[in-house]
Amino acid sequence: MGKAGEDDERSFFSEAPIRPAAKARASQDKPHYLGHRDRLRQRFAASGSDALPDYELLELLLFRLIPRADTKPVAKALLARFSTLAEVLGAPVARLEEVRGIGPAVALDLKIVAATAQRAARSEIKGREVLSSWTQVLGYCRSVMAFEEREQFRILFLDKKNALIADEVQQVGTVDHTPVYPREVVKRALELSATAIILAHNHPSGDPTPSRADIEMTKLVIETAKPLGIAVHDHIIIGKKGHASMKGLLLI
Repeated sequence: MGKAGEDDERSFFSEAPIRPAAKARASQDKPHYLGHRDRLRQRFAASGSDALPDYELLELLLFRLIPRADTKPVAKALLARFSTLAEVLGAPVARLEEVRGIGPAVALDLKIVAATAQRAARSEIKGREVLSSWTQVLGYCRSVMAFEEREQFRILFLDKKNALIADEVQQVGTVDHTPVYPREVVKRALELSATAIILAHNHPSGDPTPSRADIEMTKLVIETAKPLGIAVHDHIIIGKKGHASMKGLLLI
């Protein structure tokens, strides 16, 4: 046995065998949520995510982030606050920390999960013919923009085969306005040797309806890009509950 002060928790628990009475007490003291965690993992392994409601799927994620607590109340509190799983992952760190049971480390871990999901969504359209993968494009734009608290103006740059070259946020604005500079849009397209672009921005208000300013700005970008052989395929506006396509609305 080591000297006083030299033993850590590993040597402490390995010093002596647990007697039957001690085993019984340990069983009684075992946190109730451990059995629940095992059962939930087994359900997921047997039937996949479709067998679980959103709060239980979120619980599974929180098991790893909060290893020594019952995560069911935390998962339900997150969904009560943000309504959907997508909004939980899209919420800013500061707002996540307002939920009881979510500290800075867990909030950051949730954002890492969200960033991983966004990267995976982008990989689905990277290098592919974007116009034939429109559902994936919309899904990606929604995942990265729908729940931002400020407007951001994003550009998808395409090559002559309409494959995605790059995806960049050009400007971040306020809650209801983002400054857009058509010459900068076109300049960046030329730098990347893009022959077409898709514009996208979000409306933090949730309503994706294009404003008059949105329409006028889009037309100005089109007029600036056209003489240089750069096509503007669409301008997508993303809201929390849906999206609007200017091309689909016959606004461009």
